[in-house]
Amino acid sequence: MFVDQVKVDVKAGNGGNGMVAFRREKFVPNGGPSGGDGGRGGSIVFQADEGLRTLMDFRYTRKFKAEAGGNGMIKQMTGRSAKDKIINVPLGTTVTNAETGELIGDIVTKDQKLVIAKGGRGGRGNIHFASPKNPAPEISENGEPGAELTIRLELKVLADVGLVGFPSVGKSTLLSVVTSAKPKIAAYHFTTLVPNLGMVRLDDARDFVMADLPGLIEGAATGVGLGIQFLRHIERTRVILHLIDMSGVEENDPFEDYKKINHELISYDPDLLERPQIVVATKMDMPDAEANLAEFKAKLATDDTLPNVPDVYPISSITQQGLKPLLAKTADLLDVTPQFPVKGVDDVEHREYTTPSEAGFKVEHPEEGLFVLSGDKLERLFKMTNLDREESLMRFARQIRGMGVDDALRAAGAKNDDTIQILDYAFQFMD
Repeated sequence: MFVDQVKVDVKAGNGGNGMVAFRREKFVPNGGPSGGDGGRGGSIVFQADEGLRTLMDFRYTRKFKAEAGGNGMIKQMTGRSAKDKIINVPLGTTVTNAETGELIGDIVTKDQKLVIAKGGRGGRGNIHFASPKNPAPEISENGEPGAELTIRLELKVLADVGLVGFPSVGKSTLLSVVTSAKPKIAAYHFTTLVPNLGMVRLDDARDFVMADLPGLIEGAATGVGLGIQFLRHIERTRVILHLIDMSGVEENDPFEDYKKINHELISYDPDLLERPQIVVATKMDMPDAEANLAEFKAKLATDDTLPNVPDVYPISSITQQGLKPLLAKTADLLDVTPQFPVKGVDDVEHREYTTPSEAGFKVEHPEEGLFVLSGDKLERLFKMTNLDREESLMRFARQIRGMGVDDALRAAGAKNDDTIQILDYAFQFMD
């Protein structure tokens, strides 16, 4: 089964907790703090794998979680940092935040790595909180929470040349003749249900990847037929071979078919018609093909809606007529046509994604006597507070006071003994 779109949940590892510890050595009565830091949590990293062709592996595994870092130890020893969780994906995969729609990255080069969710840093041990006023602090931090998000993976086939056209115009036959690919070929529409790839090798040692895309029909760009599912795969192609059936068996007007397919391409993405396009007149071994081709060329020459008249190459995949000139012209165009980057991705090589943080906090008053505090920054500070240590709690109280939480609660009507809730933790408000 060809799978080219999936949604998965990823969770990076939390950082390890810092430790409260003190030196205890003979003849050293005041050894001071010696609690070590926690280790870094593992990140979720996607890596390109040339051996994968679909997103099938993600169909059965929808949740990925990296390991947490180790806790800090005595004698200032830092906890073990967790290994990143490497997940292999096929070349041509784009990663999008499913909740915000932000394009996180695009994986298009061999062995490329993309950090999807960054692991949390380790919490600090009490050695970092020593000061002249408090030389023996019993304060430590919990590890920072790892990033957690839902992402959408979309595979866009990496091919240099894309074959487009109505069903049964000969795309699969052409691919099977000029490459070693073995697509299903039959005398009915929509034989091809998934994209097929093949490598074309020319006598002059040039080569390129060709993709046979499932047949488009009128209205494909708006969701009709199979086309909308696979139009995305043409986005990466540098040269388009537009196949037109000249046999006359379907009793369609080849020129109208040509205009309809171009209309679907431009409806999906207007930039698609800016890339080089070769018109391939197929099934030229049929009796009426020459007459239909002459009529097609006449209409093409008089059409003033086209920015330029494309080259037309008549072929017959069955008799292999015209294939060599077509492939040579295609290779020539590829030599002078650059890659087309996916829109919305600035630096796919080094970009990494972490959960965006919301500045400040929010106060909600759902019922009398209850106030709920929320916000990424506030919740992050809370999660990194060691609730088992009174000094750590007092430090957290000073931090949120400095953020203006106390003033905001008073402005919202909080009074002594009202309940203040942060996540699943509740405490009493004392003015």
